[in-house]
Amino acid sequence: MTPAQLTAFSAIVRLGSAKAAAQELGVSEAAISSHTSALRKELDDALYRRSGNGLAFTPGGLRLATRAVELLGLQDQTRQEVLAAGQGRRVLRLATTSLFAEYAAPGLIELFSTRADDLQVEMSVHPSDRFDDLLASRQADVAIRPNRTGPNRTGPNRTGPNPTGPNRNRPDTELRHHDFLKYQLILVVGRGHRLARDRIERSTLATYPWLLGPSAIEVSGATAALLRRFQVPEHHQRIFQSHAAALSEAHSGGGIGVVPEFRAAEAIANGTLCRVDVGGGAAGGIWTASSLGARQASAVALELTRFITTPRATQAMLSGSGANLGHFRPAVHVTLWS
Repeated sequence: MTPAQLTAFSAIVRLGSAKAAAQELGVSEAAISSHTSALRKELDDALYRRSGNGLAFTPGGLRLATRAVELLGLQDQTRQEVLAAGQGRRVLRLATTSLFAEYAAPGLIELFSTRADDLQVEMSVHPSDRFDDLLASRQADVAIRPNRTGPNRTGPNRTGPNPTGPNRNRPDTELRHHDFLKYQLILVVGRGHRLARDRIERSTLATYPWLLGPSAIEVSGATAALLRRFQVPEHHQRIFQSHAAALSEAHSGGGIGVVPEFRAAEAIANGTLCRVDVGGGAAGGIWTASSLGARQASAVALELTRFITTPRATQAMLSGSGANLGHFRPAVHVTLWS
C-alpha cells in the first residue's frame, strides 16, 4: 500500500464517490480507479460496491478506511516530528473551542510550554463536533471542549469510542477523556446599563441585545443553554468574531454580555461590570481534554493530559497571569458568522 493509494481511498470514503475524490485531489478518475484497483488486488477484498444510495463498503473496506486515516495521520505527524526534531523541538498540536482558547488557554500554554525548552505548542480553534475526527486522523494531539454527556462517560478519566459523526462508516476510535476544570458563565452589563441597577423579570431579558462570542454557535455549550433558557430570539443575538470584542461592547453599555465568572470577577469587583440580577442567569460546564488511547497517543499528549489536572495548571488557566502569546505559535482557524 502506498500513501497515494490510501489518500485516494480515504477521499472516496469521505466524499462518497470516485469522481468527487478525483476532483478534490486534482487527478483523473482513472488515477483514482487505478489506486483502488491496486488496493483491491493487494488486499483481496472488493472494499466497496455501488448501490442505489451511493457506496456500500465491505467490512474490510470499513477497516481500511480507519487504517487509512490513521496511517496518513501518522505519516503527517512523523513528518512534522522529524522536522521539529531536526530543530531540536517537540510539537504539541492543541485543538480547542473558541471560549477556552480566549479565556483559559493562554495561561495553560505558557506554563506548559515553558516547562521544557524543546517544546512548541500549536493551537487551533474548531467547532467541537470536529474534534473526534481531528484526533483520529492525528491532526490534533489533544482536544479541549465543554464536557459531553452520554453512555460512554462514566467518570473523570474515561476511555470510550467516539460518537457518531460525519463519517459514519468509520469504526469507533478509542479516545480518553479527562474532565479538568469547572466553569460558570454569567450575564453581565456595563455599569451604565439599566440592568446594572434594577432586578428584572426573566421574561423581559430576551428583549435586550445579547453580545456573544463565537461560542454561541456551539449547540451543546453553556452559552447556547442560556440563550435557550431565556428564549432569546436570533434578532437580539449579536455574535462577534471574538469574546473579547463582545465583552468590550458590554463594557460600553451595548447590551448583555456572557462571560466566565472567573474572568469577570475583577471587573465586577471594581465596578466596571455588573452581574445581571436575574434568576437562572448562570450556566455551568466542565472543560474536558480528549486524546487518543494511551497506546496511540503521543508522549507529549499524555504529558499534557496529566499536567492539566494539577493545581498549578488550574491556577494558570483561572488567572492567566503572565500569559504571553509569544511563547507559542497558534495556528488559529477563524470562521465568521453574520
